[in-house]
Amino acid sequence: MNREYNFAFFDEGSKREIRRATLKAIAIPGYQVPFASREMPIARGWGTGGLQVTLSLVGKDDVLKVIDQGSDESVNAVNIKKLVAKTTGIPTTEETSKATIIQSRHRIPEIPLKKGQVLVLQVPLPEPLRAYEPKEHETKKLHAEKEYSGAWLMLFEQIMKYGNMSTGADHPVLVHDRYVMAPSPIPRFDNPKMNSSKSLILLGAGREKKVYAIPPYTRVVSLAFDDYPFEVESFHDKSCKLCGATEVFMDELIDEETGATYYQCNDTGYCLARLNLQSV
Repeated sequence: MNREYNFAFFDEGSKREIRRATLKAIAIPGYQVPFASREMPIARGWGTGGLQVTLSLVGKDDVLKVIDQGSDESVNAVNIKKLVAKTTGIPTTEETSKATIIQSRHRIPEIPLKKGQVLVLQVPLPEPLRAYEPKEHETKKLHAEKEYSGAWLMLFEQIMKYGNMSTGADHPVLVHDRYVMAPSPIPRFDNPKMNSSKSLILLGAGREKKVYAIPPYTRVVSLAFDDYPFEVESFHDKSCKLCGATEVFMDELIDEETGATYYQCNDTGYCLARLNLQSV
C-alpha cells in the first residue's frame, strides 16, 4: 500500500457517504439513489462511478478483478487496477472465481458469479427514460407512478421500423416487478445473467451521480412483448478460435493475412482459463 494516500484513496467520511447510498440502493432494487460523486484522478465517463463504489467497499482481504468490454488488459482496466492496488495493497487477478470484487465496463463475466462476490458495473447513463424525457424531475415522477409506457413505446417503434427490438446493448429491464432499470451498456447476451444472480450487483454512474443495485436472487426481466420475445445475440455454430468455447459472447474478427472471418471469446479471462485447463 502507498502511504501517500488514505486506504482506498478516499477519506473515511466520503466512503461512509457512498456506502449509505449503496445500502439504500440495495434496500430498493433498481431505484437510482443520488450520491455526492467525488473528483477522481481519472476523467468522468471513464468509470468514475464504478470506481467510487469499489473504493468505498474494498477491504484488506479483498481480491480485485477489472475488465473493460471483456478484456483484462485494456488501458481503462489496467489503470483502474493500478489505482486500487496502489492505494490499498490488495492483490488483483484475472480469474473470475478468485475475485471478491469484480469491476466491469460493458460485460458480465462468462463464469457464473457466486455467493459473496460483488459485481460493480460502470454506467454512463443510468436513466432508462432519458431518451424520451429529458427532465430529471419528470423521470422521477414517472418512476414513482410506475409509468413506463414511453419505454414500451420505444421498443414498439423499433419493431415497426426494423422488424425487431434493435437494442444492441443496455436493453431495459424490470427489477423486482417494480422499477425499469438501465443495466449499463452490457450486450443483450448478459441481461439474463442478472436474473436471480447469486452475487450482489452494484451499478455506479459518476458523471450522473447515481448508484443503484440488484441484490442477490432478485427477479430481473428484460422488457419484451408476448409476440416479440426478448432474444440474446446468437453465436450458434460458432466457436472460439483460441480455446474452442461455444455458447459464450464472442468478438467477430478478421485475419489480417487471409481476410477470413473468425471468432474469439470476448471474455479474455474466461478464454485464458480454458486454455490453461487444456494445457494441463
